[in-house]
Amino acid sequence: MASVTQAPRSDIAVDDITDLAPLEVISLAIERHERLAMSFSGAEDVAMVSMLASLTEPQRNRVTLFSLDTGRLHPETYQFFEKVRDHFGIPVVTLSPDPYLLDDFVRAKGLFSFYKDGHGECCAIRKIDPLRRFLADQDGWITGQRRDQSVTRVHIPQVQEDRAFQGRGDQLMKYNPLAGWSSRQVWQYIRTHAVPYNALHERGFVSIGCEPCTRPVAPHEHERAGRWWWEEATKKECGLHASNMQIGDEQA
Repeated sequence: MASVTQAPRSDIAVDDITDLAPLEVISLAIERHERLAMSFSGAEDVAMVSMLASLTEPQRNRVTLFSLDTGRLHPETYQFFEKVRDHFGIPVVTLSPDPYLLDDFVRAKGLFSFYKDGHGECCAIRKIDPLRRFLADQDGWITGQRRDQSVTRVHIPQVQEDRAFQGRGDQLMKYNPLAGWSSRQVWQYIRTHAVPYNALHERGFVSIGCEPCTRPVAPHEHERAGRWWWEEATKKECGLHASNMQIGDEQA
């Protein structure tokens, strides 16, 4: 398994960041940005939280750990948020959708319209809008994306300019420390370091999202098969990582 303890290299150019250890990417992001956030979905990206917790307190304090509370998450995921907070002693900021936008949407289309017309509109209100408002006050953010997660993620770099959202300045940077890791490597890290994980993983859930849009997968299925299972594989992005679609198109 790739090392996670290499010292950061603050002088490295973005274009040269291709195969760094995850902790090195996290440390690099901390060095380069005054306001930095790390997304935590309640799934395997808890490995990143563990890496963050291994850093010094001044370093940890420069990162805001956040999660999107769509209002439709599994009970186990909400319980897991608290477990992570207690285990690592790191606060988890939860981002919620605008209640007025959400109320208008539910009144007009009900609670399960995504089964008929796709998940885009629901995700835009429950995820994209609150994330956009939050990132507007950040210089960069760290995600748990991996290339082996989906056909829409096979080309993601470890560091990139985020062109889907606007930060405080002219440029919002996006860091994907686990981009080059496989699911096996992530779980090896979780077990080796005794990292707590979502109880849903024990019930066949691999990629975990909202309760109505996530289901367990069979052993032979890809991990993202349980997300928005009624849609094509090329559409299984909620918009948080919209640039993945563009990258895939450019390199196809």
